[in-house]
Amino acid sequence: MSTSPLRVGIVGANAERGWSKDAHLKALGALPDFELVAVSARTQAIADEAAKAYGAKQAFGDSLAMVRDPGVDVVAVTVKVPEHRAVVLAALAAGKHVYCEWPLGRDIAEAEEMTEAAARSGAVAMIGLQGLSAAAARRAHELVSSGALGELLNMRVTSPTGGWGAETPAFYAYLQDKTTGATLASVQGGHTLATMEALAGAFTEVDARVSTLRKTVRISGTDETIARTSPDHIVVTGRHASGCVSVLELFGGARGIPFRLELVGTKGSLVISGDFPGGFQAGDMTLTATVPFDPPTPAVAGLSGPPANVAEAYARLGGAIRAGGQVEPGFGAAVRLTRLLDVVQAASDEGRRQTPGA
Repeated sequence: MSTSPLRVGIVGANAERGWSKDAHLKALGALPDFELVAVSARTQAIADEAAKAYGAKQAFGDSLAMVRDPGVDVVAVTVKVPEHRAVVLAALAAGKHVYCEWPLGRDIAEAEEMTEAAARSGAVAMIGLQGLSAAAARRAHELVSSGALGELLNMRVTSPTGGWGAETPAFYAYLQDKTTGATLASVQGGHTLATMEALAGAFTEVDARVSTLRKTVRISGTDETIARTSPDHIVVTGRHASGCVSVLELFGGARGIPFRLELVGTKGSLVISGDFPGGFQAGDMTLTATVPFDPPTPAVAGLSGPPANVAEAYARLGGAIRAGGQVEPGFGAAVRLTRLLDVVQAASDEGRRQTPGA
């Protein structure tokens, strides 16, 4: 097996802004097992600027050409959700390993199609649910699995984000349209629900209220307003396979309100907290507990903010590729989570309790 660095191509690179610049670039730079070799963007000019800023050898104005290039081993998909399907399918068909940001697709049909393609290809395909990779979340999972908290009783979660407020930058206007697949429910909700299930087990019962409280949104720095069809406030109550009951409040437009997950058991409790304005999954998290535990140990030291949890995910991805195995969370986890989000919406639409998987 080759010990050379895995060669990464980033789809959706931008020299000025974006998740690839804020998180993936620094994460990859901290991992000697990876080498950033190529970037792509919607135009050749943007790709050229990104390649210069990122230190990549190649720049592509055609993302499908980049994912088919034999000099790329791993494709990192950081473009808008509606563009995921074409890029992911092309990368898998070309035999490339894939790291795709969450949400995987616009709906369950797209998520299932990409998951089936990944299974046929035999490639390692990881979904970017960074909150699950955070050192604090992984240590919390170990505490629960060890039985240190005893029988799980209840979980209370407050999950705010600065997005989906009264105004939005023009480049995030698409987030207000529920048909894009990138909404408060899918993005913030998906990251949060995945973390809750990792600790308390799969949801077995779900009640929910999904609301759009602000019907119009102002474009920052202008007098222009646009319609919002995506939700900006969600409440979910449920029961998990462990017997734990939970309540979750998700809301947009939050400033100065921290993320907080409190899990209570018969022998003790724990709290995971964070204050990153873009959502807990993109920032540092802190774990406290009433029972003894070893401090969380990151796989990649010296990182904070958006690159930290992404680097943790890449480290596991690299290990799986080297070992010839699969990685969690994989595309199968994305399908399950997409179905759960559909169940949450159905619970709200129908005004009655839903049973996932029934």
